[in-house]
Parts: sequence; C-alpha cells; structure tokens
Amino acid sequence: MTDTTGTLDEALERLHTTGPERNGWLTNHAPMAVEALVRHGQARAVHRWLDHYAPKLEELPPAHTPVTAGTWREALGDPARITDWTRFFSRELADRPWRSVLAEWWPRLLPGIAGGATHPVIRTGHAVRTLLTTDETPPRRAELAHALGYWAARHQPLPPLAPLAVAPTAAAALDAVPPVPEQDGGIRARLAQLTAFPVWGEASDPDAAKTLLAELVTAATHRYASHGHGEPIMLVHAATAPNAVLRALPALPRALWAPSVAAAWAASAAVTAAYTPREAAPYAATGLAPEEIFVRAAAHGDDHTIKFTDTALDVGDPLALAAAVRSIDLNPPAL
Repeated sequence: MTDTTGTLDEALERLHTTGPERNGWLTNHAPMAVEALVRHGQARAVHRWLDHYAPKLEELPPAHTPVTAGTWREALGDPARITDWTRFFSRELADRPWRSVLAEWWPRLLPGIAGGATHPVIRTGHAVRTLLTTDETPPRRAELAHALGYWAARHQPLPPLAPLAVAPTAAAALDAVPPVPEQDGGIRARLAQLTAFPVWGEASDPDAAKTLLAELVTAATHRYASHGHGEPIMLVHAATAPNAVLRALPALPRALWAPSVAAAWAASAAVTAAYTPREAAPYAATGLAPEEIFVRAAAHGDDHTIKFTDTALDVGDPLALAAAVRSIDLNPPAL
C-alpha cells in the first residue's frame, strides 16, 4: 500500500453509513473495490468512482435485537440482523485485538463461506489485508466489523455433498466439477442443486495448506481466461473467494489453515458448478505489464473486474494477466 493521502479511510467512512446490500440481496462491492484501487496506486480515482457508484447504495438496514455472546447462534444466517451483527463486531473489536476476534469467529463463519455469493468472505479478505499491511486506523477496524457482520448475517452452509474421484491438482479438480443441472436463476437456486464435488485439497500440515490454497487461486484465475464467458461477473468469485481466504491466513492461527483450504475449495467449486460453461473459449495472451492492466481495469470501472484484476495480479503469471484482460473485455464497463 503506497497511498498516504488518507483516501482509503475517507472512502470507508463514506461507505460505513451504507448497508452491505441493496434491493434485498445485491452486494455493495464498493469497500472491496476502493481497497483494491488504493492498493494499486489509483487513490486519485477513488472518490470519482464512489460518486458514480453511490446511487446504487442504500442506508444501513434497521437494527432489531442486539447480538450477544449468549444469543449469537440464533442470529447466525439471518440477513435481517445485518446491523445487529455489525454492531456486535464493532463492540468486539473495540474491546479486543482484531486478530483475536478474527481467530475466534473464523471457524464459526467458515462453514457458511458461500453465503451471500461469497461476497462476505471476499470483503473480509480485503479488510484483513489492509490491517495486515497498513497502519491500523478506526475506519479500517470498522471495515472488518462490517465485513464480519455481513458474513455472519449471510452465513449459509452448502447442502450435503458426496465425494467424487480424487483430483491430482486444483486445475483438474475444477475441470471435474459437475455443472448443476439447471444453470438458471439466482445463485441460491443453483447452489441448492449441488450434490457432489471432486476430492481435492487435503493438507497434511499448515504449510501444505497454504501451498494448496495458492494453487487453487492460481487455477481458478487461469480458468477464467477460457471459461469466464459462461457468466463473466459471477465466475470471478471462483478465484476471488479463495484468494480472500489466502489473504487472511497470516492473521489466523496455523491450526485453522487446513480447514480454510477445505472451505475455500467448496466455495470455488460451488461457483464453478453454478456458472461454468459447457465448452471452453479461445483467449489471447497479453503483452501488457501488470500495472497497465490494473489501470485499464480502473478506467473500465466495473467492481467485479477491479477485484478480479487485483486477484490476477496476486497470481501474476502470463495466463493470470491474460485472464484479467479477458475480464475487462467480457464485463460491461461501468464508467
């Protein structure tokens, strides 16, 4: 993070007066997008981008009953309690170190990683990356409270899944994910059709878990180049969701790393099953440098494209960069 302008904190303060969703279920992507913009040297574009995005935003939903240490289980997965959950995590983070709060709640939230179309864990990953790599400020701690509150409110486990054959690599595992029978309607209707996934990602120790998770992010990013046309917006999450988990690993106890791989695989496989096309499509290599590609993504303006390009630059190899350019080409520009 090279920004010293205070832009990120200003943007987060603007956004914390708004809710994490609009129209009852569409996600507010702005906190994630502005974090990526600032990180990649585009701080000067943030407020203009926010001004353009602002008409999509809604006020925070009303609070109902406070979530407490004794009542949280009954509120888990209740989207009507988003503000209750955000206030709960705001109190927790005011009283305790953020890493301690994250470590306590990570295993509780992980089974619901696919809830909210994986957006809550992605928002959490952006918030954790900021806290790990920049100064800890009140808006940045508040952003973690909003992210965890959103995750708790949208927490939704996947249906029971049978194991398919063991896949030797993450790329092979994604190729072997069976598409849901009816690739139609919203993601919740699609995820309800899941029945089985290939077996992949069993880690023998925390270091192996980290390596596997990086492999999954790379494979899902690469796959977008040839399969992103199936649903250009939704399929970015097959890569950005596991990358959010990878970004959070350094803040978590090592004992949580292996379970994190399993959850990240489930999220990536679920998005793949829900939206993957039946056939691959050709794509072109790119000679653009990473920073040039991100400048193009920022100018393009689409929030999913910005976030996917951010993940592709984490991977950084030629195929990942080609996938980033593919996302710019496939998704409609927002600016």
